[in-house]
Amino acid sequence: MKKAVSGAMAALAFTTSCAAAPPEVRMPPKVAPAPVAAPITTSAAPITTSAAPVTTSRPAPPPCGRTAAACVSLSQLKAWLVRDGKVARGPVPIKPGSVAEPTPVGVFRVAWKNRHQTSNEFGTPMPNSVFFAAGGIAFHEGSLDTPSHGCVHLSSVDSAAFFDGLGKGDVVEVVP
Repeated sequence: MKKAVSGAMAALAFTTSCAAAPPEVRMPPKVAPAPVAAPITTSAAPITTSAAPVTTSRPAPPPCGRTAAACVSLSQLKAWLVRDGKVARGPVPIKPGSVAEPTPVGVFRVAWKNRHQTSNEFGTPMPNSVFFAAGGIAFHEGSLDTPSHGCVHLSSVDSAAFFDGLGKGDVVEVVP
């Protein structure tokens, strides 16, 4: 029986080692399907990108009557150029006369203008002069730090605007 077992084993060894193995079937590796992204939800408050409303206050209207083409407030150190009842320019900074030589208060009319005026009394330039009161009182370019001799000093740009914006006969009102 020993012989029969060894023969069977040899046959078994032959069939397992020499027999043609079945062709190897290669299966592609199993790949898990890509996960489907779920919608992202949050419970946080929405982000607001607009700024808080900006409150801009309009400047106060000129403190002069409705007929004034130019308004001067000595206490506020401001002036306005007005056309058709609406502010065309201003408020702009001014420097009026000193305590010793104050700018007169009242309602006046533009008498005359001279873009290249020189003071007869002081010999100093008075660019963009618009004369409106007795004694040579005018709007003109001048220092905003040094009081005038009764005139209304304006910056260079503002004096040019007042010169161009006012005509002979226009009402100028100066309030305290």
